[in-house]
Amino acid sequence: MSYDRTVRLATTDFDTAVAAVRRVLADQGFGVLTEIDVTATLKAKLDHDMEEYLILGACNPPLAHRALEADRSIGLLLPCNVVVRRDGDHMLVQALDPGTMVTLTGLDALGPVAEEATARLDAALAALSAP
Repeated sequence: MSYDRTVRLATTDFDTAVAAVRRVLADQGFGVLTEIDVTATLKAKLDHDMEEYLILGACNPPLAHRALEADRSIGLLLPCNVVVRRDGDHMLVQALDPGTMVTLTGLDALGPVAEEATARLDAALAALSAP
């Protein structure tokens, strides 16, 4: 089962990629609630060097509200994680497929929420790959 939605960016600059991801997420009604700099954390805690890797915790409040109304435990899968990471000479942007909520919970009531979240994430990812 595939659980991600991924695009490869033309830019090779990490900061440019992160700024673009924040912009397209905001355009689709997502705010960034959390940010985990995996590269810096692993360096600080384990003295491990790795490629640039950032996890953004994105949230669309109306969608989160609808999901929580359907299942209070769905908070375990919120907010949507969006990863910006270096992959060789390219940048990848990956988002958790919202359909995973439905698959993991088996709750049909989450279907419409997952469909709208998917449409919004897909629009954001498509905007990143547009010329």
